[in-house]
Amino acid sequence: MLAKLTSKNQLTIPKAILSAYPGTEYFNVTDDNGRIVLAPVPFDNADTVRSKLADLGITDQDIADAVSWARSKSRKT
Repeated sequence: MLAKLTSKNQLTIPKAILSAYPGTEYFNVTDDNGRIVLAPVPFDNADTVRSKLADLGITDQDIADAVSWARSKSRKT
């Protein structure tokens, strides 16, 4: 099956493929020796999210700081 890249760098995944992953909204995208690989991310599992954040070295304080920064920027506009 083909998927076309749009001018906004978006891909439409064929319905026949997505039907195997009902309810999936997010996919992890990786490069594997010249191949683009999509893997469904089960965000209904909080432990998966926490594990990914830990792998990236993102702490609770980093998140609090980011939220604080974003809120301060939105008040100025």
